[in-house]
Amino acid sequence: MELITEALQLLKRQATIQATLRHSNTNRVLAERELFLIRRQLAHYPATLQAIAVAASELHRPVDTLSVGDVEQRC
Repeated sequence: MELITEALQLLKRQATIQATLRHSNTNRVLAERELFLIRRQLAHYPATLQAIAVAASELHRPVDTLSVGDVEQRC
């Protein structure tokens, strides 16, 4: 459960940064650096990311809208 929580937080942060990059004039270098670090952290959780992707697919929802309960019910 702890891994799912951390991975979901990282995915939500990633989605927020990507949306900010699309809709505002933020410092792109800092945002891209943070996205790189998030991707690096997410690489440590391949099985967890797979479970999140399966849950999102089954629920027909974006991964950044899922809760821990959504993922656990689908595992």
